[in-house]
Amino acid sequence: MTKAELIAVIAGAADITKAAAAKALDAYIGAVTKTLKKSGKLGLVGFGTFSVVKRKAREGRNPQTGKAIKIPAKKVVKFKAGKELSEKVK
Repeated sequence: MTKAELIAVIAGAADITKAAAAKALDAYIGAVTKTLKKSGKLGLVGFGTFSVVKRKAREGRNPQTGKAIKIPAKKVVKFKAGKELSEKVK
C-alpha cells in the first residue's frame, strides 16, 4: 500500500477529505518520529510498540565483487506487533 492509498482509506473511513487525511497522517508520522528521537520508545495499546535499537558495526560482503566491507554502527527503528494486531492478521 502506498501513502496515497493509505490516505484514501483514512479519508473514506473517517468521512473526511483526502487533504485532511493527509494532514492527519503527516501529523502522526511527525509525532512518532519526534517521540522516537526523544525517548526511543512509543507504545500503542493493541497495535504495537515502536522502539529505537542500536545496531553494532559489522563486516559484510559486496555481492558483486565478494569483497569484504565494513558496515558502520547505526540506530534503527524496530516494531513489535501487539496482541490484537497479531490475532487480526492470522
